[in-house]
Amino acid sequence: MESANKQKPRVLVADDVESIVQLMKHLLVKNDFEVEVAHDGEECLEKIKSYKPDLVVLDIMMPKLHGIDVLKKINEEPRAPGVIICTSKSYKPDLDQAKALGAFDVIEKPFEHKEFLAKVQGYFSGTAAQGMVPPAAPLKSTPETPFLPVLDTSHAILRLWGTRGSIPVSGQGYIRHGGNTSCMSIQNGDDIVIIDAGSGIRELGTVLMKQQQRKIHLFIGHTHWDHIQGFPFFIPAYVPGFEIIIYGASGFGKDLKSIFRGQLDRDYFPVQLEDMNAHLEFLHLTDNPVDINGIKIYWEFTHHPGPTLGFKIQVHGTTIGYITDNEFLKGYLGNPEDIQPESELMNSYSKLIDFISDVDIYIGEAQYPNDEYRSKIGWGHSSLSNACLLTRLAGIKKWFVVHHDPMHYDDFLQNKLNLTKQILRDLKHPIDVCNGFDGMVELL
Repeated sequence: MESANKQKPRVLVADDVESIVQLMKHLLVKNDFEVEVAHDGEECLEKIKSYKPDLVVLDIMMPKLHGIDVLKKINEEPRAPGVIICTSKSYKPDLDQAKALGAFDVIEKPFEHKEFLAKVQGYFSGTAAQGMVPPAAPLKSTPETPFLPVLDTSHAILRLWGTRGSIPVSGQGYIRHGGNTSCMSIQNGDDIVIIDAGSGIRELGTVLMKQQQRKIHLFIGHTHWDHIQGFPFFIPAYVPGFEIIIYGASGFGKDLKSIFRGQLDRDYFPVQLEDMNAHLEFLHLTDNPVDINGIKIYWEFTHHPGPTLGFKIQVHGTTIGYITDNEFLKGYLGNPEDIQPESELMNSYSKLIDFISDVDIYIGEAQYPNDEYRSKIGWGHSSLSNACLLTRLAGIKKWFVVHHDPMHYDDFLQNKLNLTKQILRDLKHPIDVCNGFDGMVELL
């Protein structure tokens, strides 16, 4: 009996995945092979010396010693066993290298049982052809019809066209985040809602010229330059057939239409409001929300000079909060961890906190790092730590930081984002946060 056992071909299975090891061992023992196993590269080399196999079935991605390095060491043995590579890493460069090092054949994982046995038996019979060209066909288990997903454009789409505050900027330091001032669009089928008309609206206008939409709803958070300065360059405003309804707050010294006409005064610009051929309608917001074919736009006043609005947009069951200009906890320079919801400081801000407490995505500012904020108190923008506290108090789960200061370059904003994450972690507020950038798209 002992002599008969010695006549069985000896196979060493070297693989670190136990389920695969047991499968190969079962198939080989059932077909009258003697089998030993190794679970890493170093153990494989030890077993080659002690077990003296006729064939090694070797994985490439092995712990402790890579399979290719094992193959190199095997070639140094005076009586080197044969090697069949069994791997999921069947890329041509890897297999070419294995072949050059003397490997007999390759078995690609996952493998068919009959194929595995045929290649092992082929080694011992000398009838299998050598050659290890990686398969060009898909996996055997893949369906005949490939899965080819297509973007579902029936969903609403949110896009940021401008994410800077104060003034447009350009140059090498602004490539990642962009330099256009505030503008966001939400498109739902044939309906388009635009929030703010900063310089980002110029590019949006060129895109709309190629589409079918002819009715545009434009909401203005407030009429400071960085929120309206792009409107004179908004091409649809000059094209007959377009209807543009412009919504804004009341409470300025001038009405909304007069403010837009003022920036198009002939002393400042070569084209006047009356030269725009689109149908323009100016509305002061009274209804709350405004319903545009199922897109609901809510508004609330924020803490910023002049009558400034933040918005909340509901579409397809998703709620987006958009507040670019808001000085939360005006003048507070302390640790945000010291502020509790019942603090007296919260009295003036509870309404705004409630307003954004149900949003799925919050697009909001954190313009000034704390050291800069000390000299910017009263300018209408939040310190970084105060803005982080606002997201915690409102229970925000996803935050796109916008209204980047024009003095803050890309690297500065990246470092500021890292600090934002640190502050939020210290506040024990788990949140998905990133910097908004020009051209950022979110499927709703």
